Amino acid sequence: MENRSEEFNQSSATTLGYEYTDLVSPCFHNQNHSVAMVIGPYVHSIICILGLLGNSLVIVTYACYKRAKSMTDIYLLNVAVADLLFVAALPLIVYNELSLWVMGPVVCKLLRGTYSVNLYSGMLLLACISADRYIAIVQARRSFHLRSLPYSRIICILVWIFALLLSVPTYCFYHHYEPSHSRDVFYIDDYDDEVNTSSQPPKYVCEFKFINNGTAEITRIAIPSIQLAAGFFLPLLIMVCCYTSIIFTLLKAKNFQRHKAVRVVLAVVAVFIVCHLPYNITLLYETVHMFEEQSCDASDALQTAKTITQTMAYLHCCLNPVLYAFIGVKFRNHFRRIIQDLWCLGKRYIAPRRFSRVTSEVYVSARRSVDGYSDKGSSFTM
Repeated sequence: MENRSEEFNQSSATTLGYEYTDLVSPCFHNQNHSVAMVIGPYVHSIICILGLLGNSLVIVTYACYKRAKSMTDIYLLNVAVADLLFVAALPLIVYNELSLWVMGPVVCKLLRGTYSVNLYSGMLLLACISADRYIAIVQARRSFHLRSLPYSRIICILVWIFALLLSVPTYCFYHHYEPSHSRDVFYIDDYDDEVNTSSQPPKYVCEFKFINNGTAEITRIAIPSIQLAAGFFLPLLIMVCCYTSIIFTLLKAKNFQRHKAVRVVLAVVAVFIVCHLPYNITLLYETVHMFEEQSCDASDALQTAKTITQTMAYLHCCLNPVLYAFIGVKFRNHFRRIIQDLWCLGKRYIAPRRFSRVTSEVYVSARRSVDGYSDKGSSFTM
């Protein structure tokens, strides 16, 4: 039987025109697949709902109830926009990872590119917030000239352009295509030595595709390296430097109001580190050992860790509004005002005859009570 098996391998290689080599079965990553089937449909759905609701409330607050009066306000508004676009694209990204791609090449590039742009812009804007807090507290004498609204808008535009440039490789190398392993498969029967064909409908994916191995090796290393450098370590370095100086300044000043003013941003940075550090460590390990041979168990464990830590990173996009609501006093008042106005508006439509007068009185009193709060200050916490 062994002799016949050797003859079969050699004859099959000769028949198909390939040089014979020992074949190794692929790793199936069963553990990662089981984890992804739980995290994908359920955990990501919760993240999407919370992210859409929270960031929409932030944008509505700025659009209807609170004017952006400082650089921090402009930055936080842009962070909310980036997070909102991110969670809007997340369901399609998850669907693509768990199934085949059915939406065509244009949507493939647009979706993946938008995902990348919002990832970079959100991280870099958090770094801008920390720099703005540094100027406002440590460089207080110069802050009046440096922290103007025109400057903040220009900086935000530059951040979005820089994020777009960093995402160019994603736009270039993500393609809608049919993988070779899903095409017609030719095999030789062990005993009849006949070539048979197994034909299946085309199965398309939205993944990286390269013209040659050299480009693949360079890009596979470059893209995660850029993400680590510009999407995590650069913002982290800026945050650590700025907030270290802020802490020293606050310790010298012993001013509780200043400490209270920066509390919300410190909380945002802490959540940033907790959410993103595990994933970026996992991504760094995967990048360093990308072209090394690994056992199936080790590869499965790495992919499982990447799936879990990536979900923790996704969670960050829906936590910022929660921080604003529970830590920022003024922003919490604006949220309460939105809920009161929506409640009054709902009562007006549900029972217009019975509640029209009461609704108007409650609506006016609610607006007056909230409007009584002073808008002085440059951040939500002051």
